[in-house]
Amino acid sequence: MPANLTPQYHKAEEEYRRAQSAQEQVECLQRMLQLIPKHKGTDRMQGDLKHRLKEARDAAQAEKSAPKKGVSYRFPRQGAGQIVIVGGPNSGKSRLVKELTNAIPEVADYPFSTREPLPAIMEWEDVRLQLIDTPPITASHLEPYQINLVRTADAAVLCFDGSSDDSPEATVELLEQLKQRKTVLAQESGFVEDDFSRIQIKTLFVVTRGKDPEASMRVDFLKEMIDLPFEPLYVELDNEADREILQTKIFELLNCIRIYTKAPGKPADYSSPFTIPQGGTVEDLAYVIHQELFESMKFAKVWGTSAKDGQTVGRDHQLCDKDLVELH
Repeated sequence: MPANLTPQYHKAEEEYRRAQSAQEQVECLQRMLQLIPKHKGTDRMQGDLKHRLKEARDAAQAEKSAPKKGVSYRFPRQGAGQIVIVGGPNSGKSRLVKELTNAIPEVADYPFSTREPLPAIMEWEDVRLQLIDTPPITASHLEPYQINLVRTADAAVLCFDGSSDDSPEATVELLEQLKQRKTVLAQESGFVEDDFSRIQIKTLFVVTRGKDPEASMRVDFLKEMIDLPFEPLYVELDNEADREILQTKIFELLNCIRIYTKAPGKPADYSSPFTIPQGGTVEDLAYVIHQELFESMKFAKVWGTSAKDGQTVGRDHQLCDKDLVELH
């Protein structure tokens, strides 16, 4: 029997994947258990959820009682999504963040100049995205918090220095270190089917110093060493056109659309759009704005591509990029 999972359940599952603490996982799992359809087709899933809930509760209790060990970093999401920037030593991560945001990370020719994660805001048209620069990942240098940052991000950017002969081996090492910790850089984000301990993160593969004459040869060498699930984007960060293309590609990682809103009888607010998944509905918009609105909303009026000006639509009406919505 098919599970027939609801959109609300899938939202809760995605929030569970992005939970940054055991207590947040407990709250998400409780909601998933409430939302999962109760029939024979979901018996196994319900049992798995209950098992994971018990483990999460134990972990949450341990977090409360255990003394603090090591360094931990958690960054509340800002803007349309959180993108973690990963790469080996001198792969161009910090330079990318410096060129695309107002942050000033240390950029140096020597390896490991990035010693701790740095959040920064990238603006693309009228949307803001959060980029997080991270220390390089190697066989001898991978902190537990780095794994958590990757696993809970909305997407990742994998940097590869197109001018360095060391880049292919360093990138294979990075991917292997993540894989050993059940974290896979992939074409889409989500749990691996039938194994909720393994997580896939949608990734953009960026070749910095991409105009180097041998950059493509180094990428081909990487492809011979490992099965690469994404195509490279070659960029020169000195080039404004390349930076604009890169910003657009990073936004596209999120697979989202922008929705403007207005209150009944008031002017439209075009200053700061909400973002919802592509193919999202009026109901999805209400969910993003406020839980109470999600539960009480009856209908909406929509101006834009998806409806005639001011057309009254229901909760399941599918929205398009830059629609204007008035919720009732």
